[in-house]
Order: sequence, then C-alpha cells, then structure tokens
Amino acid sequence: MPISSRRGILASAIVVAAALAVAGAPAANAAKKPAIKVSGGVTQPVFSYQDAIREYVRVQSSVDADRDGKKDLIRVDIIRPKESDAGLKVPVIMDESPYYDNLGRGNESERKTYDAAGNPVKFPLFYDNYFVPRGYAVLDVDMDGTTKSDGCPTSGGLSDVLGGKAVVDWLNGRATAYDAAGKKVKASWTNGRTGMIGKSYDGTLANGVAATGVEGLDTIVPISAISSWYDYSRMNGAVWWTGEEDGLADTVDTDPPAKCAAVNADLATGQDDATGNYNSFWDSRNYRSAPVPSVSRVHASVFAVHGTNDLNVKPNQFSTWWAGLAARGVPRKVWLSQYGHVDPFDFRRDAWVDTLHQWFDHWLWHVPNDVMKQPRADVEVAPDQWVGQSDWPAPAARPLNLSPQADGTLGLAPSQGSAMFTDTSEDEASLVSDPTTAQPYRLAYTTAPLKQDVRLSGTPTVSLRIKSDHPAANLGALLVDYGTDTRVNYLGAGSGVRTLTTEDCNGESTATDDACYRQVVTDTVTSDVNVVTRGFLDAQNRTSLSHSSPLAPGKSYAVRWQTLPQDYRFKAGHRLALVLFGTDGDVQYDEPGTGAGVTVDLAGSKVTLPVVVSGAAPSAKTFSTEQAWRGPTNVVLPRQPRLFY
Repeated sequence: MPISSRRGILASAIVVAAALAVAGAPAANAAKKPAIKVSGGVTQPVFSYQDAIREYVRVQSSVDADRDGKKDLIRVDIIRPKESDAGLKVPVIMDESPYYDNLGRGNESERKTYDAAGNPVKFPLFYDNYFVPRGYAVLDVDMDGTTKSDGCPTSGGLSDVLGGKAVVDWLNGRATAYDAAGKKVKASWTNGRTGMIGKSYDGTLANGVAATGVEGLDTIVPISAISSWYDYSRMNGAVWWTGEEDGLADTVDTDPPAKCAAVNADLATGQDDATGNYNSFWDSRNYRSAPVPSVSRVHASVFAVHGTNDLNVKPNQFSTWWAGLAARGVPRKVWLSQYGHVDPFDFRRDAWVDTLHQWFDHWLWHVPNDVMKQPRADVEVAPDQWVGQSDWPAPAARPLNLSPQADGTLGLAPSQGSAMFTDTSEDEASLVSDPTTAQPYRLAYTTAPLKQDVRLSGTPTVSLRIKSDHPAANLGALLVDYGTDTRVNYLGAGSGVRTLTTEDCNGESTATDDACYRQVVTDTVTSDVNVVTRGFLDAQNRTSLSHSSPLAPGKSYAVRWQTLPQDYRFKAGHRLALVLFGTDGDVQYDEPGTGAGVTVDLAGSKVTLPVVVSGAAPSAKTFSTEQAWRGPTNVVLPRQPRLFY
C-alpha cells in the first residue's frame, strides 16, 4: 500500500484554508499585495499549483554553437504562481538540462510534455510541484543544442555554459527574450535571485554558470556534478573511456545528425583519445582553473552532493571543486554518500526535501533559518547512517604512511627489496581475490587486523619507485577492505539503491504533472571484501598531463599520484590492503594494458592515507599481532552501471 504524502496532504490543507480566508475577507483585503507566508523558518504552500502560469520564452544567447550565423535562442519553460502577475516578485529555481527529450530526468526518466500551443504542461522532477506553491518560479531550461533550443551541444564547452548564463542575465534585465508570439518580453515577475540545481550534466551546468561569476545567481545545488571534463574522461593521463565527448553530444542531440556533424567531428578530434593528454580543448572545459569559467569567479553559495562511490562522475570532481570553493571562502554545504551516481531524492528523501527547502528559502527568499548553522558536512559512514561534522575532509584526519613489505604485508616501517607485475587489463574481482597468492598481474599487500576502527577521510596518495621494460606503462592502485560486513551495494544495478512499487508525494499535482514518485530504499550487500577507492596514472604523464614522456626501459623513476577521494570506516578486525597493478578493466573500459613489466622498488614506495583514529594518532598499536590468513577467493564483483544522467 502506498505511503500517504505528509507534504501533499499538508499542502492541500493549507491552500484550502488560504482560499477560505480570502473568500471571507473584506474587499479591501482582497486587493492586498500577495506575499509569501513563513512559518517555522520556511515558506508555506499558499499559492495554487493548479492555477500557476505556465509559459515559455526563448532567450538569446551570446554564442552561435551550430555555426548558422545567428545567435542561439535558448528555450526556457516557466511555471510560476499566478500572483507573480499581481505584484509578487518571486525568486527562481532553475534546472538547465540536455536530457528533457532523450534520457529524461530522475529515477523515472521523466520528460517534458506540452499542450497544443507548445506551452509546458509537465515539468520533470518534484521541484515545480513543491516549490511553486511556496512562492517560487521554476524554470526548466533546454541546454544549447538540445530539445527545443537552437545550437549544438559541446559536452561541457563554453556554449553549453553561456546558454544558462544568458537566462540568468535575462532574469536580471541584461539579455533579450522572446515570447511565443516572437515579441520581446521581460521577466518583470522575478526578484532577480536565482538558484540552479541538477544532477550530473545538469549540476555540471550549474557549476559552469556559477564559475562565470554572473550576477543574480545566488546559489547552486550541484548533485554528482563535473568540475573538469578532463577528469570525467581521464585520470592522470589514463583513459577511462574513448569517444566520450562526441558520443555524449550525439546522445543528447535529437536533431538530424547532419546539423551538428561538423561540431561533433571537432569534439572527436579535440579530446585526443590517442594520448589521453590534457590540452586546450580540455582546458576550456575545466571550470576550476580556466579563465572563464573558473572557480575563482564563484560568488554563489554552493550545496554540493556527491557519492564517494560514484564511478561515473567520480568524487574527485567534487573534492577538487570543494577545495577551490574553500580557498575563496564561498558559503557552502555538502552531503557525501556511500552510493554511486544517485540523487539524494532517492536515498534520503525526506531529509533532502526539508534541507533543500531551508537552503532555497535562506538564499533566495532571505528567510532567517538555521540551515547555515547546521554542520557543514553530512557524511554517510554506513548504510543509512549519517554523521555531521564541521567540514570535509574530517578536520581530525592525520596522515598515515604505510609501506609494502617484501613478505606481502603492509606496515608502518620502510621496506627493502623489489617486486614485479605485468601491465594487463584485469577486472577488480581478479585483482582482489586471494591476496596472499602471487599473481603475475598484481602485487597485493595487507595489514594485520585492525585493533580499532580507522576512518579514511580525504584523498590518499600513492608514491612508488618503478622501472619498466616498455616505454609506456599504466599504473593502478586499489585500497581494499578485507573483512565481512554489510555495505551499500554501490556496484550493483541501482548503484546502491532499489526502487519500490509504492509511491510518496512531495507537493501538489495536476492531471498532467503529479508530485508522486516511487519510493527507493538502500540496497546492501554482505561481503568479505570491498574496493574502497582507486587511482591510476599513465606513467608517460608522470611529470606533465599535457605532454607524454616515454619511459626509458630499465631506468628508475619516482612516480606519485592521488587516488579518488573517499570517506570510509575500516572496522576493527578488518585488514586494509594496497593492490598495485597495471590496468583496471572494470573502469578503464578502452585500455587494453601495455604489456609492460613493472618492477616496484619497495624501499621507495608507500601509500599515504588521511585517517581518523579515536584517541591517538595512528601507530603500531593500531594493528594487532599478525595471524595466518589467506583472504577470500573467487571474489565476484559486478560492474557499476554507467549512467550519463
């Protein structure tokens, strides 16, 4: 039986009460200027969703992405309280997306629908149902080159970003828009304050637009969002997958292929799959450090959400962006989960809607509430178990250096000797199975059992001294938890969640746009081993991402790289392991391995982990006396699904 909507029922009751109050009020009160109602630090649903204005405009961008000699017009579908035509100036919640007519939005892949006049009648996701009754306009913007906008998609290129910026400019009187009749129209109904939100590509656009420094964008809520497109396709020169930029553009563009064929060809060339190097193409898609967009220009507050086990938009997209925001003192908040590429609406729904409501009220309506007094970081430390802390990484984290030993252990003392593996493409199940048995394609080092819980919080660093018998070699590292536990099944089909048949509702509905969505629960798995994080380096990019430098066979090199960031608790009695190898076939889809024989000098090698240990700095006392141990054999690990959206 579906669970009733506490929000939907409450919303209906308040709207009815408001209608009765107006019906019985004196005529003088009927002409009173409409206003929001605030109670308990949040806006209340006193405006009719059924009667809201639904319209669209086309905003003129500053770019001509399809090269037809005309500036692109960006389609903007708008829903706003009817009172915004009667003096109520409302803020805007904006979701710019390339997915409105192809892959759809959300767990149920919703698409836009329109009436016979072309006006929107269904806005995907719950934002409109929930926030319009509370005094917001919701804008669903078709990214340049997608759905009903002109242009061509450029997979994170400047034209993608500037289309969204043009909409913010229009909302603040700095750009031109046309209504359905082709007449110029102004956004006279808004107070000029805008918040952008979205998951994956949508959240990426929010990052990009904020990084232009556009005035009037007061806050962004990027969920599983990209901050550097190079890191979406590559890691330290190692290629995650090839054909990504042109392939993604083709996926989101539903126009005839010939229209954007030349643009797509340039994407295919610019991404340089042959070398994996960083170049000007990627620099223009780096929102952290390019001239525009750049994190140095961000003034909007940021509420970020990311899965530490997201192998699509990997968590270094968040951690590097977060560090840049921190350096600038940008007001910010973060939720870090143990899921993969999953929206918080699908793993912490009630808390998410409540917190998002407070966030938008604070930044867009300037409602005084305590959202900025809450812990800056919410971190999931076990399935559905969250802790609040003052920042991320955990401020108490301290470096722990562990060195691979000649006997296959991982310890605190420096080591001697050397060991060798061959760079072949292997799945992670093979890499972590039976770690105490030698395999030609990997080196595995495990600690003694932990005496107490050890929490990893931050970004580990791998430092090796190597020799290669080939001029090219891929280098990979896994941090592994050996110990039976029930964990979020982030590698599973739902990336850690399971969708039910029951629904709950958040907001008001119409016959064509309901506020009800299928409920989702955490999907867990009990296992003896878990891959905690991963990191890769093309050894030819050991000194530069922009230029490849072949290895001289037999020469010794010091190499260093960061793995993906993580926040994870290794429990007492478990063993922490470092696995060194060449190519990870589960995430480096198009890398075959070089065949290089790689010799690791153990004396010059270590892994540095930022960890939190209760009561003291990590030391020999953190580990128990070694016990005879073999580890799990014949491990089976699924491959996390790759979801563009």
